[in-house]
Amino acid sequence: MASAIDGLDIKQATGWRLQSFLQQGLITSEEIVTRVLAEIAAREPTVKAYLSVREASGVIADARALDERRRRGEPLGPLAGLPIAIKDNIAVKGEQLTCGSRILDGYIAPYDATVVEKLREQGMIFLGKTNMDEFGMGSSTENSGYQVTTNPHAPTHVPGGTSGGSAAAVAAGEAMLALGSDTGGSIRQPACLCGVVGLKPTYGLVSRYGLVAYASSLEQIGPISKDVKDAAILLDVIAGCDPKDSTSAERPKEDYVSELEQCSEDLVIGLPKEYFGEGLDDEMRRAIEAATAALSQDGFKVVEVSMPNTEIAIACYYIIATAEASSNLARYDGVRYGARSLTGKSCNDMMAHTRAERFGEEVKRRIMLGTFVLSAGYYDAYYAKAQKIRRLVQNDFKNAFQVCDVLLHPISPTPAWEIGKKSSDPIQMYLSDIYSITASLAGMPAISIPCGKTQTALPLGVQLCANHFQEKKLLQLAYHLEQLLAVQK
Repeated sequence: MASAIDGLDIKQATGWRLQSFLQQGLITSEEIVTRVLAEIAAREPTVKAYLSVREASGVIADARALDERRRRGEPLGPLAGLPIAIKDNIAVKGEQLTCGSRILDGYIAPYDATVVEKLREQGMIFLGKTNMDEFGMGSSTENSGYQVTTNPHAPTHVPGGTSGGSAAAVAAGEAMLALGSDTGGSIRQPACLCGVVGLKPTYGLVSRYGLVAYASSLEQIGPISKDVKDAAILLDVIAGCDPKDSTSAERPKEDYVSELEQCSEDLVIGLPKEYFGEGLDDEMRRAIEAATAALSQDGFKVVEVSMPNTEIAIACYYIIATAEASSNLARYDGVRYGARSLTGKSCNDMMAHTRAERFGEEVKRRIMLGTFVLSAGYYDAYYAKAQKIRRLVQNDFKNAFQVCDVLLHPISPTPAWEIGKKSSDPIQMYLSDIYSITASLAGMPAISIPCGKTQTALPLGVQLCANHFQEKKLLQLAYHLEQLLAVQK
């Protein structure tokens, strides 16, 4: 009897559909992971999404164990038996944890992050750790200390960053699902550039325990998937209060999946006028306008709103993020954490050489900037002022959500650019985050979903953003828009 896997395009298959095949006995977890491992073997030399891939024998053994549990009729989670990739700044016990940095060469995580514990309980199968910009500092995954990940749709272009490895793995069929982390757009922007779905949850909804800190007041773990339903299922698994994380919010557990198709047509869609000005690529603009028109024609009310502090938000973000990075990365000195330089006649010399040799240029740049804005004489002028501007950005969202339910706007000003095009100009690279950092500063949930392609077949994406802890509403509208855009293809 032929298996359902025989005629399946694994690059397009969604997790929820494969799960239905598993439950019907039409396919096995072993068959799924074998196909995914074959995609990794075939595409990884070009895509370079992974920093490490588990031994095939171990992955297949895990899949066989899940198949046996299914045959015995044991209760299994909605993602049991599906393979997942994990960004290499999230701890998986017994696996490497480099954060894309040479300073953590050889470091093995001694425990599981809370999100990884939850995935294990669901019976998900870990494939490996994905590439990233070093310590999450970048917008293209060109700043990794190990390799440059390429865009599966165009190998001469970037996948976005910093979760570019996770987004590229999902887009290339090298993983069914992935986890990334989002500090200023690091899930949503690569999802947009790779043509997949990326969700940044409300700050505090998902535990950060086991996530290596870069900018602690900004970053969140979230799902990257092929469609909105998979993102909702994965969020349903990883969300929840965690006593091990002091930033975790005590909230009632919500079900993001069962009511996914029940989007209310009474939702009001807000278009921030400041997000559609100069600098937005024409093809990106037209695709987002088409998505807006689809919602309007379907009966949704669309209104213009103003976010007046958008222009200064990017400077605010990079002051706060670099200040927190300066503090968080002080521990990597060759004594407490990290590989150690063999150069230097004293402890101080050794630490200086370790950091100089092992940190990349972008990390050094941000540490120096962060140290400067926190230094005596400059703290009030820069860091304290940035925190005040952050409050103004939060007020922009508060005011906007008084007249609308969900914001719709770009996530990236351009489609994926050629590798190396922006590397020599940090300011241009920083500006690629202009539409994503505001939601991070305000702690709002936001999602990127595909909304077409350019004439050269590069993916385009649109961002939806809702108020704090309104993930259910956000996912319902994203799912509805996804269906509308699919009909228009």
